[in-house]
Amino acid sequence: MFLLTDMSDHSGSTAENASLEADLAANLDEDKLIRLAREDLAQFRPLYERWLPPVYRYFYHRVGNSQDAEELTAQVFLAVCEKLPAYRHRGHFAAWLFSIARRRAADYFRKRDPSVPLEIIDPADPAPNPLVQAINSDEIQRLRGIIQSLPERDQELIRLRYVAQLTFGAIARLFNRKEDSVRKQLSRLLVRMQNQMEDKYEGAGSINPG
Repeated sequence: MFLLTDMSDHSGSTAENASLEADLAANLDEDKLIRLAREDLAQFRPLYERWLPPVYRYFYHRVGNSQDAEELTAQVFLAVCEKLPAYRHRGHFAAWLFSIARRRAADYFRKRDPSVPLEIIDPADPAPNPLVQAINSDEIQRLRGIIQSLPERDQELIRLRYVAQLTFGAIARLFNRKEDSVRKQLSRLLVRMQNQMEDKYEGAGSINPG
């Protein structure tokens, strides 16, 4: 669930170093999976299973319904299978994958109402616990309103970071920007959102880029 309390601070140097090491290890493992899949598409399954949830979450939060999200997700992985033999973006699979997903989303909205808001509900939890729902409903409504008022580029940054859970490096490559620039943009955005939350409700907790 996309809530203020989910945006924990991982900006310390120790956490950053650990994150970079984990990203490097993941990239090396992923490069191996990609190499195997390029040689034999029957070996694509591990990549599919790894990236299916974030791609589906991204589409669900973009289009607002599971049927279209499932169809768009299937289209993306079909395109990936078709394009994989020509894949040349070593170490940047996530950015390449989501560049395909974003193009599919753009095509979708060219044909339909583009005003579907970014939701704050986890698609894997269609019936939240009533007590949790009651406790969070006011905060969720305020946060939803703030997010819906953001420019599309800021909403997309939130989707990619907190819904699809992409690394800053992958997002930077998607936006053709430096990673530090993306981090700073998100940090400023969260501070602005926090200030708006505090204007609407006294005592809201602080938020930091994850």
